[in-house]
Amino acid sequence: MFKKYILLDKQQIIGDICDLISYPSISEETNDSNFPFGKSCFDCLKHFLHIAKSLGFKTKNVDGYCGFIEFGEGDELIGIIGHLDVVPAKADDWSYDPFIPTLSNNCIYGRGAIDDKGPVVSCLYAMKAVMNYLKENNISFNKRVRLIVGLNEEKNWKCINYYKEHEEIPSLGFSPDSDFPCIYAEKSVVSLTLSQNISKTTINNKLFPIIIEEINCNNNAINVVPKFCSVILKLVDKHIIQKVILCCKKIINNYNYEIDLYKIDDNHIKLSSYGIASHSAHPELGVNSISKLLIVLNDLFKNWNINIPLVNNFCNYIGDDYLGNKLNLNIEDESGNLTLNTSQFSYIDNKIIIGIDLRIPVHTDINNVIDTFNKIFVNQVNILKIQPHLLVDQNNILVKKLCDIFNETCDSNYSPLSIGGATFARAFPNCISFGMNFPGDKDMCHKVDEFIDIDKLLLSTNIYAKAIYELLQI
Repeated sequence: MFKKYILLDKQQIIGDICDLISYPSISEETNDSNFPFGKSCFDCLKHFLHIAKSLGFKTKNVDGYCGFIEFGEGDELIGIIGHLDVVPAKADDWSYDPFIPTLSNNCIYGRGAIDDKGPVVSCLYAMKAVMNYLKENNISFNKRVRLIVGLNEEKNWKCINYYKEHEEIPSLGFSPDSDFPCIYAEKSVVSLTLSQNISKTTINNKLFPIIIEEINCNNNAINVVPKFCSVILKLVDKHIIQKVILCCKKIINNYNYEIDLYKIDDNHIKLSSYGIASHSAHPELGVNSISKLLIVLNDLFKNWNINIPLVNNFCNYIGDDYLGNKLNLNIEDESGNLTLNTSQFSYIDNKIIIGIDLRIPVHTDINNVIDTFNKIFVNQVNILKIQPHLLVDQNNILVKKLCDIFNETCDSNYSPLSIGGATFARAFPNCISFGMNFPGDKDMCHKVDEFIDIDKLLLSTNIYAKAIYELLQI
């Protein structure tokens, strides 16, 4: 009953997604009250609200932190919660420029296409289809529908926390930022760093023969499996450079890692490690460049009697294992396995810093996991972020209703899912994640050449319209 409205809007839906992709809306936390997450995020929000207003919706920019669009009348509020910020993308890695939207093979390519600009626009036009259907058939409900869009989802959720402090909380709703048929459980998320000061670079009052001088991971986000990492090593004595190069090559060959070695000059060499990017929630879909580089560095240091306890302990207890086996954290329940992504590596002010993103099963105590790290990495652990899990009974009316809508529309029989990702659904009570990856789809969130299939985009818009209409009747 909503298809005709959606098909009429097809080109506008595609065009609006392309317009939003063209904004490199990577969230930057600033001290500017006008642009709390940077001007690009602000401009992207401004453009989205302009689109919504031109379609006949009420809109509000919530102090540059987030915004919302709304239709309907009444005291009860149904919420749809998405985001317009994106993770960074390096143009050299892509087949297409990540911020110049490209139409190819009936898909829209660009950063944010599936996470989360495409789904947000899909929900916008689903709301428009419902609004038009209600008007044409003279149907009214004593409820409102509000699409909330944040600008800091990929980092610290300051946008949605600001919304919760200043605006109305929906009574129920969904977030279009995951998978169909729907999500009933999301793992806890803990982001932390391990660090050690290495300003004392001496052995028996002699300088370390090899010193870390620079580390570069292209500012990889904490929630992305790193595609690239390089380190520049300084050799105190230029006469050892050939021995160090041969040693490095032997270690790299033993592991069969994709790591390049480059001689800069007689005192410097550079190691560049290559991997495959993926979302932290799915480390098995990526190849971690940082963990492999750390393993090679640790072996190299051992060969030259250099002991950096943090690097050594990392390799002994984590290494390239993303399931926590060496930490005795190989935990699994109905929501899946504990996973661990070594996502950041830096050298700042004589300090080595390793960033780690953990996805913890819903029935596991977060504090027990943190205690494990504190016992192994004594006085080296700094907790950046904790997001408690989401767990909703599978017989909950919202779960059953959304799952049934998907299955009826797609003539399927899928059951609700659990995920390692963290969506805005956990920011509100009575809210779950709902689409828009389809069963069997390759998850392109945070990946190179991110795209959204146009046929599935239109189908999703129809599913969202049905969901909105059904939720208005609960």
